Amino acid sequence: MSTVALTGDAIALNDIGQFLDRFFAVHRFGDDQGGIYHPSTRPIRRIGLALEPWAGLEKWAKSQRIDALFLHRPWKLEAGQLAPDVGVVAYHLAFDERMTLGFNPRLADVLGMSALEVLGEKEGRPIGTIGEIAAQSFVSYCDRVREIFGGYDKTLASSESDIQRVAVVGAMTDALIREAAVRGADLYITGQLRQPAAAAVEETGIRVIAVGHRRSEEWGLRSLAGVLRDRYFNLEVVLPPLGTIAVARSDA
Repeated sequence: MSTVALTGDAIALNDIGQFLDRFFAVHRFGDDQGGIYHPSTRPIRRIGLALEPWAGLEKWAKSQRIDALFLHRPWKLEAGQLAPDVGVVAYHLAFDERMTLGFNPRLADVLGMSALEVLGEKEGRPIGTIGEIAAQSFVSYCDRVREIFGGYDKTLASSESDIQRVAVVGAMTDALIREAAVRGADLYITGQLRQPAAAAVEETGIRVIAVGHRRSEEWGLRSLAGVLRDRYFNLEVVLPPLGTIAVARSDA
């Protein structure tokens, strides 16, 4: 697909779509590749990012002068919620694996992790990260996680010793917990606690932080805003206000 030539500082939706296709490596995701969801030739100077449509989307898009919109879950987008010439790009599985709790160097960096290695695979794609951190107490690291994600759902800890090696994985299974422990992880960060992994947690003594799936998505959306700002000097990236995100969460 060729890029539409535009004058001035405007950007074409096709250009953004091609950049995100490469960034997310969509060719690895089979039938869930994502891409341009609603085409448009409208020049883009302001793009909005949201996890899914919500009742106030139309008013927000107009007030923020949105030229295009990124959606993680676009399926409930209704006719009339956006002006007909507002383009939409959407990425579901690729966003989850690249921008949340998968193999995510941007997140690993803010978590203070280094010497990153892949932990776990799904259909040939990495689904987790394991790496070193500066030795510190579990309590202090929980504070860091809270600051990054705005909170967490639950923690499990059977030891008060310092942590030095962390696994961040977008799934929680018996096998993944045991692999993380064998590879020296003191802490396992994931979205939600899963009962089938409980025995492995108890037997290995690994500590766990469940940050909450929604919190990890919201962090990913903020991170994607940074990616787009880094790529396009002249692109303004707009996120919904926190109150709007909370309303959307209650409707999910």
